[in-house]
Amino acid sequence: MSDSDNNRNNPQNNADKNLSPDYAVALGYEPGKHNAPVVLAKGEGHIAEKIIQIAIDQGIEIHKDADLVQILKAVDIDEEIPLEAFAAVAEIISYIYRMNNKTIEAEN
Repeated sequence: MSDSDNNRNNPQNNADKNLSPDYAVALGYEPGKHNAPVVLAKGEGHIAEKIIQIAIDQGIEIHKDADLVQILKAVDIDEEIPLEAFAAVAEIISYIYRMNNKTIEAEN
């Protein structure tokens, strides 16, 4: 889901999912640079397959959520996610951090 939230400790996670390449969205977040996660890439068909393959190759966690994809389809690349996507994305990021035994550092 995110370019900075990797799940290298459990490569089986991505392999266990039936990932449909119909549409894919990649998110990233850089504290201090962005106020919210941004859309890094998105697309359907061959592009979606490529996004998913890159994520798998890089050990990046993938989460399948058709409702969230519908919201993120409307967001331009390099734009922050809309308010209505915050709860779902925060839940995904929290899950990834827990799985990687990481904590989110607070900014001063």
